[in-house]
Amino acid sequence: MLLRDPVHGLISFELEEELIVPRLLEAPEVQRLRRIRQLGLTSLAFPGAEHTRLSHALGAAHVMQLFVARLRKVHDELPFWQRLTSERARDALAAALLHDIGHGPLSHLFEDAVEHATGRCRAHEEWTEQILLDEGTEVHRILSRDDPELPRRVAGLVRGEHQLPYLARAVSGTFDVDRCDYLLRDAHATGVGYGDYDLPWLLRSLRFGESHGGAPPGLAIDGPKGMNAIESFILARLFMFQQVYFHKATRAAEWMIRAILRRAMHLIQDGEHLVNVPAAMVAFAAGDTPSLGDYLALDDQALLETINGWRDTRDPVLADLCQRLRARVLFKTEELYGEAQLSPRREAAYAIVRAIAEEEGFNPDYYTGLDVATDTPYAEDSSLTVLFGTGGPRRPTEVSFVLDRLKDETLSRVRVVFPREIRPRVREALANLT
Repeated sequence: MLLRDPVHGLISFELEEELIVPRLLEAPEVQRLRRIRQLGLTSLAFPGAEHTRLSHALGAAHVMQLFVARLRKVHDELPFWQRLTSERARDALAAALLHDIGHGPLSHLFEDAVEHATGRCRAHEEWTEQILLDEGTEVHRILSRDDPELPRRVAGLVRGEHQLPYLARAVSGTFDVDRCDYLLRDAHATGVGYGDYDLPWLLRSLRFGESHGGAPPGLAIDGPKGMNAIESFILARLFMFQQVYFHKATRAAEWMIRAILRRAMHLIQDGEHLVNVPAAMVAFAAGDTPSLGDYLALDDQALLETINGWRDTRDPVLADLCQRLRARVLFKTEELYGEAQLSPRREAAYAIVRAIAEEEGFNPDYYTGLDVATDTPYAEDSSLTVLFGTGGPRRPTEVSFVLDRLKDETLSRVRVVFPREIRPRVREALANLT
């Protein structure tokens, strides 16, 4: 199979160990990823961000190809039972392609919205594992035809578990193939150059770490060559969160989706009839876990068509929220700088916004919110070491000023969310808040 990719250029899956990828692409569970946007509603802020989970999955599989090729250049230093055999390469490629197969509509946003609406939601990682292990899925059947134990091994890799730590961390780790692809892909689609980094140099810098007691080694970085690439990768991730993932319009749109689903599920729980409600959402509203078939029937198209249909519902709150989202009449936000931690000032600001909204005739439970977005750009990965010509292995934070400063630090953006109609009053009130 030969493909043109906007990020990686010409990519192919033609070797015997790589043919698992085109076989898996025939599965409906994989094709469903064409109908799930990688960045959810981010295209409302960055018009080019229309790429899908499928394009990202193929990109991650290609990065795994590059990873395998790099480690095979240096794996002769390992005992033969710790090397990257064709079977292990096949397993890793399958895991890279399938790591996101359990995502719901609008990617991470859906499970977060359902949890806000019902208080509980099964994580997409659990759905991924069920899809891999359920004998009724085509993905399971394709994997099993190669090896009956392959679905279980792939599920383990997606969880970051494998007898070879370096292979597990390539699928689920600080510098895994998922992050390596999505940073470049999201930066390309949004036009945000800050998300670019030097992937070829990063891969070229990979080595095996030291082995203790005959145990398989983890990954290491060639210190003199690789630190700039590692720092660039971490900074790219930091900048993408600042510029894209935490963008105020994106966060406002995501908050509106949460409010829409919360209102809809409350109405369903109260016995209100809503049109064209997917079976999975009925189950979520009842506090149940949908069947796998009902869950897989959900995608961006199904969810957004449902929301579009609710514009004509009798409930004025739900109808208005859905109409606003359809017309891109997004809620506005005001950032509360320096209020990352829960504080009296933060709570007072939110109380003020709720009071203003209520005075203006808006239900504050659905028309106002306190949006707290957080991420840790770099949490020290004990399995990754840095090797120099002399001396023992070092932790990345020991040899990098940048990583030492960023280690375990939390990036936070705190905003109040409200309808645009009350923005002048909110700004005036918050300006006077001491």
